[in-house]
Amino acid sequence: MRSLRTGLSLAALVTCLATLFTAPAAHAAETPLRDLAAAKGKVMGTAVTGSKLTGTYGDIAGREFNALTPGNAMKWGSVEPTRGSFDWAEADRIVDFAEAHGQQVRGHTLVWHNQNPSWLTNGSWTPAQLSQLMNDHIALEVGRYKGRLATWDVVNEPFDEDGTYRQTLWYNGLGADYIAQALTAARAADPSAKLYINDYNVEGVNAKSTALYNLVRSLKERGVPIDGVGLQAHLILGQVPSTMRQNIQRFADLGVDVAITELDIRMQLPSDSAKLTQQAADYKAVMNACLAVSRCVGVTVWGFTDSDSWIPDTFPGQGAATPYDENYAPKPAYHAIAESLGGGTTTPPPTDACTAAYSVTSQWNTGFTGQVRIACSGAALSSWEASWTFGAGQRLTQAWNASCTQSGATVTCSNAPYNGTVPDGGSVTFGFNGSWSGGNPVPVVTLG
Repeated sequence: MRSLRTGLSLAALVTCLATLFTAPAAHAAETPLRDLAAAKGKVMGTAVTGSKLTGTYGDIAGREFNALTPGNAMKWGSVEPTRGSFDWAEADRIVDFAEAHGQQVRGHTLVWHNQNPSWLTNGSWTPAQLSQLMNDHIALEVGRYKGRLATWDVVNEPFDEDGTYRQTLWYNGLGADYIAQALTAARAADPSAKLYINDYNVEGVNAKSTALYNLVRSLKERGVPIDGVGLQAHLILGQVPSTMRQNIQRFADLGVDVAITELDIRMQLPSDSAKLTQQAADYKAVMNACLAVSRCVGVTVWGFTDSDSWIPDTFPGQGAATPYDENYAPKPAYHAIAESLGGGTTTPPPTDACTAAYSVTSQWNTGFTGQVRIACSGAALSSWEASWTFGAGQRLTQAWNASCTQSGATVTCSNAPYNGTVPDGGSVTFGFNGSWSGGNPVPVVTLG
């Protein structure tokens, strides 16, 4: 969605160089993220700036990720700043780098309301002219990289927050069917590429994601080529949606792939150990939500280093949103990603982490009241899910401070919108009523 930063301030550059020459960077995991992800059949990608793909930046981009997204190089304003005059240099550099390093490329993005050339946005076009311009652009750009790119974000950010269509050059000029037209044109230009619609603030279940869901369902019913949905995931510290996995699953149930396409998790600066611990928990929560759904193909971070992040320029006073700091040292978020993918664990032992304890607080001849307390020490959670199996036929009848379901003997409870965050040293409790007959043994709770 967003631009990557084009450079550091002089002061930041001096600090960066001083740090690099006076202290070694913290070590990354022994097994690169790309290998851990590949072992699980997933993509672990990053957005990149093509001109920076040298030195340490290029080494990390090539070693740790199995997919690259051009941060800006393939946007219309970049490739055709003047009508009929094209600049493919940076886009070509990224594709060449990816091929040399055995990586896929995610094309980003063909039809968007932002970062378009002024000749396009300032023009007076009839619907027929605008339609032809869009078709020609897609045919040219997708055709240039035919057979070389795995996926394309064909349409980017078509909805407003309330689920209505965003008023854009495309919607106002062509109506809602510009989306189907763009997808159809992209399929014609490269039948082998996976075609996506991409948007932000659609990570959880809400009005905007429901509008996107309904659009994808409609496109599938009409036979319009749509292979996947991109959930951008530009998130704020401690605010990973509790319904993220549920949302990913409902899109997957439509028969499309899902990808987390632009993940970063920003915080108020300066960062500190508590914020970095929370950020690591947040990254892990997003990774786990994707890993839990087979059709979630993977996760792409929107820039892997804070020195190449769009956040500070767009949200003054905020930043530190990526897995590496400005000096290319891996942060706790990096290790949380590795851990979620099955790599070297940084989780403290069970006595110094997050645990869930089940207890029966009252019981009578046919029913009981119980509670689960989730507590963290040396870790933090931005969302949680607790599950257990009743061993004697108990049935859940009511719950509070959590959303609970029972399937057979298995009960699954996830946080309410207001109590997903469990800080280091903190706890949350939820309760429930149930029925029993013959026995009411206390089950073991698994925290996910």
